Amino acid sequence: MTEPLLVLDGLSKVYRRGLLAREAAFRLAVDRSFAGRQIVGVLGPNGAGKTTLFEMIAGSNAPSAGQVRIAGQDIHRVRYRERDRLAIHYHQSYQVRRFRRTRPAFLMDRAASSYPLVHLFDEPQFNTQDGYIGFMLDFFRRLKGDDRLVFVCLHPTAAFQLDILAEICDRFLFVAGGGVAAFDDLPAAIADPGVRRYLGALADRAPAAA
Repeated sequence: MTEPLLVLDGLSKVYRRGLLAREAAFRLAVDRSFAGRQIVGVLGPNGAGKTTLFEMIAGSNAPSAGQVRIAGQDIHRVRYRERDRLAIHYHQSYQVRRFRRTRPAFLMDRAASSYPLVHLFDEPQFNTQDGYIGFMLDFFRRLKGDDRLVFVCLHPTAAFQLDILAEICDRFLFVAGGGVAAFDDLPAAIADPGVRRYLGALADRAPAAA
């Protein structure tokens, strides 16, 4: 049986604070898998762990437990300079995140791909002028058409951003409360009480189910 393109296997991250007691200040746990050729919308309040999740998938933030497997490879065992051949994280303003080095590269695996298989867009800027939105949506669709797995993380502040997500995304994730919930479409996500609280009044302006 072929493994899904991306597997988050018992993945968790815990940030601690304090010198002696080392109290947990942040927790995120996720155990999900994703086939290729789809666009996944990611929602969640600030500080919930959306960027941490993307960083772990791209290999720039080591998990506290679990694995990130991309096409069967544990990205955290792949050489630092080759991890973006498996997953690439486009942070705000499209800066690619750097990797935190913990082991000599020559002791690590070579990437089995020559082109990123997973693309993580972290709150991309949708300029409303000059057809930029259409350009970005076409780019996401082209990646999907090339059998890539695309994540688009947005913190919606306007109805048109929900329209964009509803138009292009095949499924949705909601990161909050230390976990990651999955939904088949945007109306299903917005029916969730936690998502409605997060969106506030914007929830009533979201596109209705088809």
